[in-house]
Amino acid sequence: GKSIQEAMAITNKAVMEALDGLPPVKVHCSLLAEEAIHAALWDYAEKHQIKIEGLEKPKSDIHEEEEEEEY
Repeated sequence: GKSIQEAMAITNKAVMEALDGLPPVKVHCSLLAEEAIHAALWDYAEKHQIKIEGLEKPKSDIHEEEEEEEY
């Protein structure tokens, strides 16, 4: 596992390096991975009522979109 600060430092470039590179058509997957990590950290912070320095709310919350579609 990683500490919160270590997880915050993970970038799409770090993801690509950990995978020994990605084909150009799959680079967007590394961006999705970075966004998913930050979204998971946001969710953790919300549930534990803590503030993580440098962490911003994700652009869109999948759960909110699902709830809107249900109505």
